[in-house]
Amino acid sequence: MPATLLGTWLSIGSPAIAELAAEVGFDWVLLDLEHGCASEGAIPDQLRACRGSKALPVVRIPSSAPDRIARILDWGAGGVMAPHINSAADATAYVRAMRYPPDGCRGVSRSVRAYGYGLKSFQEQVKSCPPLFLAQIETSEAVRNIDAIAAVDGVDVLFVGPADLQHDLNISGESELSYSGCLARVAGAAASAGKQAGILCRDVADLPSLINQGFRWIAVDSDLGLLRVGFQRAIRQGREA
Repeated sequence: MPATLLGTWLSIGSPAIAELAAEVGFDWVLLDLEHGCASEGAIPDQLRACRGSKALPVVRIPSSAPDRIARILDWGAGGVMAPHINSAADATAYVRAMRYPPDGCRGVSRSVRAYGYGLKSFQEQVKSCPPLFLAQIETSEAVRNIDAIAAVDGVDVLFVGPADLQHDLNISGESELSYSGCLARVAGAAASAGKQAGILCRDVADLPSLINQGFRWIAVDSDLGLLRVGFQRAIRQGREA
């Protein structure tokens, strides 16, 4: 059975928070450019903050624009997460932007941070440390196309976005698919294709069930969520005192 990799969501954009999350022992951290508080320019320092730890920094990029994906990878991101992957074509667009010719369209620079500013062998790094691709499954359309998405060469993890998927099921009036049924289909497709299944988990009490269902890339809460709960607990206990 594959090991469970625990990560967390980082939306604030602080290098100090990224460094702390990496130091406490998370296997990976998600730096969020879709809903996060900071701009793309905040990513390099967060990536530097993870250096020397075991935490793999993954950046969520909200579009498959090749120039943006190449820049994030050149800065040293260990993986890319893509929201709203609804089809194999959506996934393929990201994969092509992440790969060098002839398999993709990423431009080559040997002097970027990902290659030690020219101190590391470009060819060896490309071969031994390819960036991971986490495709987010967030709609009923994506679930219906899950086998085709899982079959795309370059997709490493099928990652469920619970809030978007549940919202989509609610507004679409979907009657054939339940949320639990969607989770089962995603986990099953990942296993059949030799890929991993992942999900964001807001409540650690849900972890055993998700792991039993086959999810192995699990993000536990977020920096904003953990701070919010901590602040609320502090003010509540302070008022009670």
